[in-house]
Amino acid sequence: MKTKLTILLCVFAFVLKAQLVQPEWSKNAVMYEVNVRQYSNEGTLRNVLLDLDRLQQLGVNVLWFMPLHPIGKQNRKGTVGSYYSVQNYHEIDPQYGSREDFKELVQQAHARGMKVLVDWVANHTAWDNPWVNDHPDWYKRNEKGEIKTPFDWTDVAQLDYSNEELNQEMIQEMVNWLKEFNIDGFRCDVAFLVPLTFWERLRDEIGPNPYLLAEMEWNTDLTKNPNTYFTKAFNAAYGWTFMGVTQDMAKGKKSLESFRNEMNENYQRFPMYTQKLLFITNHDENSWNGTVKEKYGDAWQLYSALTFTLPQSVPLIYTGEEAGLSRRLRFFEKDPITIDEWSDTSRYAWYRTMTNLKRTNKALWNNANSTYERLSFKEENANMQVYAFTRSNGKHKVTVIVNTGKEAVKANPEGWKLPKGKRIHNTPMTVSKNGQLDLPAQSVQIIVQQ
Repeated sequence: MKTKLTILLCVFAFVLKAQLVQPEWSKNAVMYEVNVRQYSNEGTLRNVLLDLDRLQQLGVNVLWFMPLHPIGKQNRKGTVGSYYSVQNYHEIDPQYGSREDFKELVQQAHARGMKVLVDWVANHTAWDNPWVNDHPDWYKRNEKGEIKTPFDWTDVAQLDYSNEELNQEMIQEMVNWLKEFNIDGFRCDVAFLVPLTFWERLRDEIGPNPYLLAEMEWNTDLTKNPNTYFTKAFNAAYGWTFMGVTQDMAKGKKSLESFRNEMNENYQRFPMYTQKLLFITNHDENSWNGTVKEKYGDAWQLYSALTFTLPQSVPLIYTGEEAGLSRRLRFFEKDPITIDEWSDTSRYAWYRTMTNLKRTNKALWNNANSTYERLSFKEENANMQVYAFTRSNGKHKVTVIVNTGKEAVKANPEGWKLPKGKRIHNTPMTVSKNGQLDLPAQSVQIIVQQ
Protein backbone atom coordinates (compact mmCIF):
# COMPACT_ATOMS: atom_id res chain seq x y z
CA MET A 1 0.00 0.00 0.00
CA LYS A 2 1.15 3.54 -0.65
CA THR A 3 1.98 5.34 2.55
CA LYS A 4 1.35 8.91 3.53
CA LEU A 5 5.04 9.52 2.89
CA THR A 6 4.66 8.97 -0.87
CA ILE A 7 1.70 11.33 -1.06
CA LEU A 8 3.31 13.99 1.08
CA LEU A 9 6.47 13.97 -1.01
CA CYS A 10 4.37 15.04 -3.97
CA VAL A 11 2.28 17.52 -1.98
CA PHE A 12 5.35 19.24 -0.63
CA ALA A 13 7.24 19.33 -3.90
CA PHE A 14 5.98 22.85 -4.54
CA VAL A 15 7.17 23.96 -1.10
CA LEU A 16 10.69 22.89 -1.95
CA LYS A 17 10.69 25.34 -4.85
CA ALA A 18 8.94 28.10 -2.91
CA GLN A 19 11.01 28.07 0.27
CA LEU A 20 14.21 26.04 0.57
CA VAL A 21 15.97 24.60 -2.46
CA GLN A 22 18.19 21.62 -1.77
CA PRO A 23 21.54 21.71 -3.60
CA GLU A 24 21.51 19.33 -6.55
CA TRP A 25 24.51 17.42 -5.19
CA SER A 26 22.71 16.57 -1.95
CA LYS A 27 20.28 14.21 -3.69
CA ASN A 28 22.73 11.33 -3.32
CA ALA A 29 25.05 12.63 -0.61
CA VAL A 30 27.07 10.17 1.47
CA MET A 31 28.75 11.98 4.34
CA TYR A 32 31.97 11.15 6.18
CA GLU A 33 32.69 12.79 9.54
CA VAL A 34 36.39 13.66 9.80
CA ASN A 35 37.85 13.78 13.30
CA VAL A 36 41.23 15.32 12.43
CA ARG A 37 42.60 15.00 15.98
CA GLN A 38 42.09 11.24 16.11
CA TYR A 39 42.56 10.48 12.40
CA SER A 40 46.26 9.70 12.81
CA ASN A 41 49.14 10.02 15.25
CA GLU A 42 50.03 13.36 13.68
CA GLY A 43 46.40 14.51 13.62
CA THR A 44 46.85 17.01 10.81
CA LEU A 45 44.91 18.20 7.79
CA ARG A 46 47.75 17.00 5.58
CA ASN A 47 47.22 13.44 6.83
CA VAL A 48 43.59 13.67 5.75
CA LEU A 49 44.59 15.16 2.39
CA LEU A 50 46.88 12.21 1.74
CA ASP A 51 43.97 9.88 2.49
CA LEU A 52 41.46 11.48 0.09
CA ASP A 53 41.91 8.77 -2.53
CA ARG A 54 40.94 6.09 0.00
CA LEU A 55 37.88 8.07 1.04
CA GLN A 56 36.89 8.55 -2.58
CA GLN A 57 37.24 4.81 -3.18
CA LEU A 58 35.11 4.19 -0.10
CA GLY A 59 32.39 6.07 -1.93
CA VAL A 60 31.82 9.14 0.24
CA ASN A 61 31.16 12.44 -1.51
CA VAL A 62 30.77 14.86 1.43
CA LEU A 63 33.39 15.50 4.10
CA TRP A 64 32.23 17.02 7.40
CA PHE A 65 35.19 18.29 9.39
CA MET A 66 34.77 18.55 13.14
CA PRO A 67 35.74 22.03 14.43
CA LEU A 68 39.09 23.23 13.13
CA HIS A 69 39.38 26.32 15.35
CA PRO A 70 41.92 26.73 18.16
CA ILE A 71 40.64 25.23 21.43
CA GLY A 72 40.34 27.28 24.61
CA LYS A 73 42.73 26.72 27.50
CA GLN A 74 40.82 28.43 30.30
CA ASN A 75 38.60 25.93 32.16
CA ARG A 76 39.70 23.31 29.64
CA LYS A 77 38.45 19.76 30.14
CA GLY A 78 41.08 17.06 29.87
CA THR A 79 44.51 17.52 28.32
CA VAL A 80 43.62 18.88 24.89
CA GLY A 81 40.05 20.04 25.53
CA SER A 82 36.77 19.91 23.69
CA TYR A 83 36.69 20.34 19.93
CA TYR A 84 33.67 22.59 20.55
CA SER A 85 35.38 25.14 22.84
CA VAL A 86 36.27 27.78 20.25
CA GLN A 87 39.05 30.19 21.20
CA ASN A 88 39.05 32.08 17.89
CA TYR A 89 36.59 31.77 15.00
CA HIS A 90 38.96 33.30 12.49
CA GLU A 91 41.88 30.88 12.87
CA ILE A 92 42.70 27.22 12.31
CA ASP A 93 44.27 25.33 15.19
CA PRO A 94 48.00 25.21 14.34
CA GLN A 95 48.11 21.63 15.60
CA TYR A 96 45.97 20.72 12.59
CA GLY A 97 47.97 22.77 10.12
CA SER A 98 47.74 26.08 8.31
CA ARG A 99 45.12 27.97 6.37
CA GLU A 100 46.96 26.99 3.20
CA ASP A 101 46.80 23.32 4.22
CA PHE A 102 43.03 23.51 4.50
CA LYS A 103 42.65 25.43 1.25
CA GLU A 104 44.65 22.75 -0.54
CA LEU A 105 42.59 20.01 1.09
CA VAL A 106 39.31 21.63 -0.01
CA GLN A 107 40.67 22.10 -3.52
CA GLN A 108 41.77 18.46 -3.74
CA ALA A 109 38.45 17.25 -2.33
CA HIS A 110 36.55 19.30 -4.93
CA ALA A 111 38.77 17.85 -7.65
CA ARG A 112 37.54 14.40 -6.57
CA GLY A 113 33.89 15.45 -6.65
CA MET A 114 33.60 15.81 -2.89
CA LYS A 115 31.88 18.60 -0.99
CA VAL A 116 33.28 20.00 2.27
CA LEU A 117 31.36 21.07 5.39
CA VAL A 118 32.94 22.63 8.48
CA ASP A 119 31.57 22.23 12.01
CA TRP A 120 30.47 25.61 13.36
CA VAL A 121 29.81 26.36 17.03
CA ALA A 122 27.49 29.36 17.18
CA ASN A 123 26.02 28.82 20.64
CA HIS A 124 29.08 29.31 22.83
CA THR A 125 32.78 30.14 22.92
CA ALA A 126 35.79 29.26 25.03
CA TRP A 127 36.31 31.41 28.12
CA ASP A 128 39.54 32.79 26.64
CA ASN A 129 37.94 33.77 23.36
CA PRO A 130 38.73 37.51 22.89
CA TRP A 131 35.02 38.25 22.73
CA VAL A 132 34.65 37.55 26.47
CA ASN A 133 36.76 40.61 27.34
CA ASP A 134 36.15 42.74 24.26
CA HIS A 135 32.38 42.21 24.07
CA PRO A 136 31.10 41.00 27.45
CA ASP A 137 27.59 42.11 26.46
CA TRP A 138 27.58 39.36 23.82
CA TYR A 139 27.12 36.70 26.54
CA LYS A 140 24.15 35.47 28.56
CA ARG A 141 24.14 36.19 32.28
CA ASN A 142 22.64 34.48 35.31
CA GLU A 143 20.81 36.16 38.19
CA LYS A 144 24.16 37.16 39.75
CA GLY A 145 25.32 38.81 36.55
CA GLU A 146 27.83 36.03 35.79
CA ILE A 147 28.30 34.67 32.27
CA LYS A 148 26.25 31.50 31.86
CA THR A 149 27.42 28.12 30.70
CA PRO A 150 25.07 25.70 28.88
CA PHE A 151 24.27 22.42 30.68
CA ASP A 152 27.39 21.12 32.46
CA TRP A 153 29.73 22.41 29.75
CA THR A 154 31.84 24.43 32.16
CA ASP A 155 34.58 24.93 29.57
CA VAL A 156 32.40 27.27 27.46
CA ALA A 157 30.46 30.53 27.79
CA GLN A 158 27.01 30.94 26.23
CA LEU A 159 26.39 33.67 23.67
CA ASP A 160 23.37 35.99 23.74
CA TYR A 161 21.72 36.52 20.36
CA SER A 162 19.55 39.34 21.59
CA ASN A 163 22.64 41.42 20.86
CA GLU A 164 22.57 42.75 17.29
CA GLU A 165 26.33 43.19 16.99
CA LEU A 166 26.88 39.52 17.87
CA ASN A 167 24.50 38.44 15.12
CA GLN A 168 26.34 40.54 12.56
CA GLU A 169 29.80 39.39 13.65
CA MET A 170 28.95 35.68 13.73
CA ILE A 171 27.38 35.83 10.29
CA GLN A 172 30.44 37.66 8.96
CA GLU A 173 32.78 35.01 10.40
CA MET A 174 30.82 32.26 8.64
CA VAL A 175 30.73 34.21 5.37
CA ASN A 176 34.50 34.66 5.61
CA TRP A 177 35.01 30.89 5.83
CA LEU A 178 32.75 30.29 2.84
CA LYS A 179 34.66 32.82 0.76
CA GLU A 180 38.23 32.20 1.86
CA PHE A 181 38.21 28.42 1.95
CA ASN A 182 35.53 27.79 -0.69
CA ILE A 183 33.72 25.32 1.56
CA ASP A 184 30.22 24.09 0.72
CA GLY A 185 28.45 24.65 4.02
CA PHE A 186 28.36 24.00 7.74
CA ARG A 187 27.32 21.43 10.29
CA CYS A 188 25.81 23.65 12.98
CA ASP A 189 26.46 22.52 16.53
CA VAL A 190 23.47 22.50 18.93
CA ALA A 191 21.54 24.59 16.40
CA PHE A 192 18.41 24.35 18.55
CA LEU A 193 19.98 26.58 21.25
CA VAL A 194 20.49 29.44 18.79
CA PRO A 195 17.41 31.49 17.80
CA LEU A 196 15.82 30.76 14.44
CA THR A 197 16.09 34.44 13.56
CA PHE A 198 19.88 34.12 13.43
CA TRP A 199 19.83 31.10 11.14
CA GLU A 200 17.32 32.73 8.79
CA ARG A 201 19.44 35.88 8.64
CA LEU A 202 22.45 33.70 7.87
CA ARG A 203 20.54 32.02 5.05
CA ASP A 204 19.55 35.40 3.62
CA GLU A 205 23.18 36.45 3.67
CA ILE A 206 24.77 33.32 2.18
CA GLY A 207 22.02 32.44 -0.30
CA PRO A 208 20.53 29.04 -1.17
CA ASN A 209 23.65 27.11 -2.17
CA PRO A 210 25.61 26.52 1.07
CA TYR A 211 24.40 23.39 2.82
CA LEU A 212 23.35 23.77 6.46
CA LEU A 213 23.13 20.63 8.60
CA ALA A 214 21.50 21.23 11.98
CA GLU A 215 22.46 19.29 15.05
CA MET A 216 18.84 19.22 16.11
CA GLU A 217 15.68 17.27 15.56
CA TRP A 218 12.50 17.83 17.61
CA ASN A 219 14.24 20.04 20.18
CA THR A 220 11.84 22.44 21.87
CA ASP A 221 14.33 24.46 23.94
CA LEU A 222 13.55 27.74 22.17
CA THR A 223 10.36 27.00 20.25
CA LYS A 224 7.34 24.69 20.33
CA ASN A 225 7.67 24.23 16.56
CA PRO A 226 11.23 23.13 15.76
CA ASN A 227 10.16 22.22 12.23
CA THR A 228 10.27 25.94 11.44
CA TYR A 229 14.07 25.75 11.51
CA PHE A 230 13.80 23.66 8.33
CA THR A 231 11.33 25.83 6.43
CA LYS A 232 13.95 28.29 5.25
CA ALA A 233 17.24 27.87 7.09
CA PHE A 234 18.39 24.25 7.33
CA ASN A 235 18.74 21.58 4.66
CA ALA A 236 19.06 18.60 6.99
CA ALA A 237 18.25 17.46 10.52
CA TYR A 238 20.01 15.04 12.82
CA GLY A 239 18.62 11.51 12.91
CA TRP A 240 18.58 11.00 16.66
CA THR A 241 15.18 9.31 16.51
CA PHE A 242 16.47 6.70 14.07
CA MET A 243 19.61 6.00 16.06
CA GLY A 244 17.78 5.83 19.39
CA VAL A 245 15.07 3.41 18.35
CA THR A 246 17.37 1.18 16.27
CA GLN A 247 19.98 0.73 19.00
CA ASP A 248 17.15 -0.23 21.37
CA MET A 249 15.81 -2.69 18.81
CA ALA A 250 19.24 -4.26 18.41
CA LYS A 251 19.35 -4.79 22.18
CA GLY A 252 15.82 -6.16 22.32
CA LYS A 253 14.49 -3.15 24.27
CA LYS A 254 12.10 -1.98 21.54
CA SER A 255 10.08 -3.68 18.84
CA LEU A 256 9.66 -3.08 15.14
CA GLU A 257 6.28 -1.55 15.93
CA SER A 258 8.09 1.11 18.00
CA PHE A 259 10.39 1.78 15.06
CA ARG A 260 7.46 2.24 12.67
CA ASN A 261 5.58 4.51 15.05
CA GLU A 262 8.53 6.70 15.96
CA MET A 263 9.82 7.04 12.41
CA ASN A 264 6.35 7.72 10.98
CA GLU A 265 5.87 10.50 13.53
CA ASN A 266 9.32 11.85 12.75
CA TYR A 267 8.69 12.04 9.00
CA GLN A 268 5.33 13.73 9.50
CA ARG A 269 6.74 16.40 11.79
CA PHE A 270 9.18 17.91 9.33
CA PRO A 271 8.85 19.41 5.85
CA MET A 272 9.17 16.49 3.46
CA TYR A 273 12.10 18.04 1.63
CA THR A 274 14.09 18.04 4.89
CA GLN A 275 16.95 15.60 4.61
CA LYS A 276 17.89 13.38 7.55
CA LEU A 277 21.42 12.60 8.67
CA LEU A 278 21.11 8.92 9.57
CA PHE A 279 23.89 7.17 11.46
CA ILE A 280 24.77 4.27 13.70
CA THR A 281 27.67 6.20 15.25
CA ASN A 282 29.30 9.63 15.32
CA HIS A 283 31.83 11.47 17.51
CA ASP A 284 29.41 11.89 20.44
CA GLU A 285 27.98 8.40 20.26
CA ASN A 286 31.36 6.72 20.03
CA SER A 287 32.90 8.65 22.92
CA TRP A 288 29.97 8.84 25.32
CA ASN A 289 27.47 6.09 24.52
CA GLY A 290 29.36 3.19 23.01
CA THR A 291 30.97 1.71 19.94
CA VAL A 292 28.99 0.25 17.04
CA LYS A 293 29.67 -3.18 18.54
CA GLU A 294 28.34 -2.11 21.93
CA LYS A 295 25.22 -0.54 20.46
CA TYR A 296 24.35 -2.87 17.58
CA GLY A 297 26.32 -6.05 18.10
CA ASP A 298 26.40 -8.29 15.03
CA ALA A 299 23.36 -6.55 13.51
CA TRP A 300 25.32 -3.46 12.45
CA GLN A 301 24.89 -4.16 8.71
CA LEU A 302 21.11 -4.34 9.04
CA TYR A 303 20.88 -0.88 10.58
CA SER A 304 23.65 0.52 8.43
CA ALA A 305 21.62 -0.52 5.37
CA LEU A 306 18.63 1.48 6.57
CA THR A 307 20.72 4.66 6.82
CA PHE A 308 21.35 4.33 3.08
CA THR A 309 17.88 3.31 1.94
CA LEU A 310 15.24 5.17 3.98
CA PRO A 311 13.62 8.25 2.37
CA GLN A 312 15.45 11.58 2.46
CA SER A 313 18.48 9.98 4.09
CA VAL A 314 22.00 11.34 4.18
CA PRO A 315 23.97 8.35 5.47
CA LEU A 316 26.92 9.14 7.73
CA ILE A 317 30.16 7.21 8.23
CA TYR A 318 32.25 8.35 11.20
CA THR A 319 36.06 8.26 11.30
CA GLY A 320 37.09 4.64 11.85
CA GLU A 321 33.61 3.17 11.46
CA GLU A 322 34.60 1.59 8.16
CA ALA A 323 37.53 -0.07 9.95
CA GLY A 324 35.29 -1.57 12.63
CA LEU A 325 36.66 0.71 15.36
CA SER A 326 36.06 -1.26 18.54
CA ARG A 327 36.88 1.25 21.27
CA ARG A 328 35.59 4.58 22.50
CA LEU A 329 37.83 7.51 21.57
CA ARG A 330 38.46 9.78 24.56
CA PHE A 331 36.72 13.08 23.89
CA PHE A 332 39.07 15.47 25.70
CA GLU A 333 42.33 13.68 24.92
CA LYS A 334 44.59 12.89 22.00
CA ASP A 335 43.55 9.29 21.37
CA PRO A 336 44.32 8.50 17.73
CA ILE A 337 43.18 5.50 15.76
CA THR A 338 46.27 3.34 15.34
CA ILE A 339 47.78 1.99 12.15
CA ASP A 340 46.80 -1.51 13.27
CA GLU A 341 43.20 -0.39 13.80
CA TRP A 342 43.09 1.25 10.37
CA SER A 343 44.47 -1.94 8.78
CA ASP A 344 41.14 -3.78 9.25
CA THR A 345 39.51 -3.50 5.82
CA SER A 346 36.99 -6.32 6.31
CA ARG A 347 34.04 -3.89 6.25
CA TYR A 348 35.17 -1.93 3.20
CA ALA A 349 33.28 -4.14 0.73
CA TRP A 350 30.02 -3.53 2.59
CA TYR A 351 30.43 0.22 2.77
CA ARG A 352 31.56 0.48 -0.85
CA THR A 353 28.51 -1.49 -1.94
CA MET A 354 26.14 0.71 0.05
CA THR A 355 27.73 4.03 -0.91
CA ASN A 356 27.64 3.03 -4.56
CA LEU A 357 23.98 2.05 -4.28
CA LYS A 358 23.03 5.38 -2.70
CA ARG A 359 25.04 7.43 -5.18
CA THR A 360 24.03 5.66 -8.39
CA ASN A 361 20.50 4.31 -7.94
CA LYS A 362 17.92 7.06 -8.49
CA ALA A 363 15.34 5.19 -6.42
CA LEU A 364 17.30 6.18 -3.30
CA TRP A 365 17.85 9.80 -4.25
CA ASN A 366 16.46 12.60 -2.12
CA ASN A 367 13.89 14.26 -4.33
CA ALA A 368 10.16 14.33 -4.97
CA ASN A 369 10.41 11.71 -7.73
CA SER A 370 11.60 9.00 -5.33
CA THR A 371 8.70 7.20 -3.70
CA TYR A 372 8.37 4.86 -0.76
CA GLU A 373 5.93 1.94 -0.52
CA ARG A 374 5.71 -0.26 2.52
CA LEU A 375 5.25 -3.97 1.77
CA SER A 376 3.06 -6.29 3.84
CA PHE A 377 3.20 -9.95 4.88
CA LYS A 378 0.36 -12.40 5.56
CA GLU A 379 1.74 -13.20 9.01
CA GLU A 380 1.99 -9.55 10.00
CA ASN A 381 1.12 -8.81 13.63
CA ALA A 382 2.51 -6.90 16.57
CA ASN A 383 5.05 -9.65 17.25
CA MET A 384 6.43 -9.92 13.73
CA GLN A 385 9.80 -8.26 13.40
CA VAL A 386 10.01 -8.15 9.58
CA TYR A 387 9.95 -4.81 7.79
CA ALA A 388 9.95 -4.37 4.03
CA PHE A 389 9.61 -1.48 1.59
CA THR A 390 10.29 -0.50 -1.99
CA ARG A 391 11.86 2.72 -3.16
CA SER A 392 11.08 3.68 -6.76
CA ASN A 393 12.03 6.36 -9.24
CA GLY A 394 10.92 5.60 -12.79
CA LYS A 395 12.50 2.30 -13.88
CA HIS A 396 14.78 2.28 -10.84
CA LYS A 397 13.61 0.18 -7.89
CA VAL A 398 15.20 -0.99 -4.66
CA THR A 399 13.41 -3.41 -2.34
CA VAL A 400 14.59 -3.75 1.25
CA ILE A 401 13.59 -6.58 3.61
CA VAL A 402 14.89 -6.74 7.17
CA ASN A 403 14.29 -9.24 9.92
CA THR A 404 15.10 -7.29 13.07
CA GLY A 405 14.31 -10.22 15.34
CA LYS A 406 16.84 -12.56 16.93
CA GLU A 407 15.21 -15.64 15.42
CA ALA A 408 14.80 -16.79 11.83
CA VAL A 409 11.36 -16.13 10.34
CA LYS A 410 9.24 -17.51 7.52
CA ALA A 411 7.32 -14.71 5.83
CA ASN A 412 4.82 -14.78 2.96
CA PRO A 413 4.42 -11.58 0.92
CA GLU A 414 0.89 -10.23 0.73
CA GLY A 415 -0.06 -8.45 -2.48
CA TRP A 416 3.45 -8.41 -3.94
CA LYS A 417 6.05 -10.81 -5.25
CA LEU A 418 9.76 -10.86 -4.59
CA PRO A 419 11.31 -9.00 -7.53
CA LYS A 420 14.19 -10.28 -9.61
CA GLY A 421 17.43 -8.36 -9.48
CA LYS A 422 20.83 -8.07 -7.89
CA ARG A 423 20.81 -9.10 -4.25
CA ILE A 424 22.76 -7.51 -1.41
CA HIS A 425 22.68 -9.04 2.06
CA ASN A 426 24.55 -9.73 5.26
CA THR A 427 23.12 -13.28 5.52
CA PRO A 428 21.25 -14.63 2.48
CA MET A 429 17.61 -15.66 2.64
CA THR A 430 16.10 -18.62 0.85
CA VAL A 431 12.94 -18.49 -1.23
CA SER A 432 10.60 -21.47 -1.63
CA LYS A 433 8.70 -22.27 -4.82
CA ASN A 434 5.50 -20.79 -3.40
CA GLY A 435 7.29 -17.49 -2.71
CA GLN A 436 7.77 -17.91 1.01
CA LEU A 437 10.82 -16.09 2.37
CA ASP A 438 13.05 -17.77 4.93
CA LEU A 439 14.76 -14.83 6.61
CA PRO A 440 17.74 -15.40 8.93
CA ALA A 441 17.81 -13.62 12.27
CA GLN A 442 18.87 -9.95 12.16
CA SER A 443 19.31 -10.03 8.43
CA VAL A 444 18.91 -7.52 5.63
CA GLN A 445 18.05 -8.33 2.02
CA ILE A 446 18.26 -5.69 -0.71
CA ILE A 447 17.03 -6.40 -4.24
CA VAL A 448 18.13 -3.90 -6.87
CA GLN A 449 16.24 -3.43 -10.14
CA GLN A 450 17.49 -0.93 -12.71
